[in-house]
Amino acid sequence: MNWIKTIYWITTSVIAAMMLFSGYNSLNNAEMIEGFRHLGFPDYFRIELGIAKLLGAIVLIVPKVPIRLKEWAYVGFGITYISAAIAHLQVGDLIGNVIAPFVFLAILVTSYLMFHKTKT
Repeated sequence: MNWIKTIYWITTSVIAAMMLFSGYNSLNNAEMIEGFRHLGFPDYFRIELGIAKLLGAIVLIVPKVPIRLKEWAYVGFGITYISAAIAHLQVGDLIGNVIAPFVFLAILVTSYLMFHKTKT
């Protein structure tokens, strides 16, 4: 396996694991539920976002999923990370809560770029 595929699978695995963890906890973890309330989001949004994260992570991991669907998962996750940073900033959370989504956004962008390099 060449280095582009290695970087792709490492970054994609990190994003997928993060989203599986986050999606599951959005639906089941009391602290995460309270976190959504702290940010001012309604319960239906938490549930909707949790399900979308689970589905998006699966789309990124499964190799035979159409490219266009994978790209939509990347876009959705990018919007999620940017929105998370804005939401944490808006309620005055610690700077780490604002910076962390951008770290994952950088990993997501790397995964996306490597994904397209593996297709050429």
